[in-house]
Amino acid sequence: MSYLLLVLFLVLLCLNLVILVRLKKLKVESSMIDGAVLKAWKESGLDRRLGEISTHAAEIKELHKSIEQMLRVPSERGSFGEMALETILADQLPPDMYGIRQRVLDGRIPDAFIRSTAGIICIDSKFPLDNYRNMLQAREPKEEESYRKRFLRNVEEHLKKVLNDYVKPEKGSADFAFVFVPSEGVYWFLVKEAFDLLREYSKKGVQLVSPLTLSHKIELIKAGVHARKLSEEAEQVKRYLLELARHFEELERTWNVFYKTHLRNLTNKAEELKNVYDKLSRSFDDIRRNLRS
Repeated sequence: MSYLLLVLFLVLLCLNLVILVRLKKLKVESSMIDGAVLKAWKESGLDRRLGEISTHAAEIKELHKSIEQMLRVPSERGSFGEMALETILADQLPPDMYGIRQRVLDGRIPDAFIRSTAGIICIDSKFPLDNYRNMLQAREPKEEESYRKRFLRNVEEHLKKVLNDYVKPEKGSADFAFVFVPSEGVYWFLVKEAFDLLREYSKKGVQLVSPLTLSHKIELIKAGVHARKLSEEAEQVKRYLLELARHFEELERTWNVFYKTHLRNLTNKAEELKNVYDKLSRSFDDIRRNLRS
């Protein structure tokens, strides 16, 4: 913001200089120039707008300080990570697919979890960032390297804790859990500096995720849940079709009994009755002819 103010100031200064040069060439008195410039400055509202910009810049600066302070204090930083995590889950998942700080497994309470086809996926968002911040603020290379090593040890210890606490397939969890880092910068620093460590724990079942990578994984989890629902629906349709086929078999057996036995017998009896009727009819015809003769 301060950079934009500097650029705007330089543009206005250059514009004033150009106007002054042009007016002096026209031999206009300096008092008239100053008055005209001041009048134009006030009538255009530039003084008011610059004041508003300065106020907004100060507000943004204070907000930045507040966020920076929040990320420095462990408890507030943890709350910030939990809020970011909860926002992502609420935006991408239906309420019945996730939970926030609820008791699962052996009474453990993760920051969040996702119900998936693979089981409960626990998510931890309390990431150790103190030594990372110290590393960024270090002034000497040796000091920076010392904090870097401490930070990586903190990361390894945290990944191990999440593995022991939340990867319990025998208790109903998925065979992996997520460690949520609310900063893309920290995430990519670890991908670069601790790739082997992250790969090792990923194989064990602990995956480090950032806001972007977590969103991507959530979409994959949703696709898996959707595919499972489709599979269950297809299985239900299959059961309905098998049941319908069974009813058709019963109908066929009943029809065969009726057609091959009862209807055929009825047809035969009808034919016998017709023959008797024909004989009786011929006898009456004979009697009628005899009577007439």
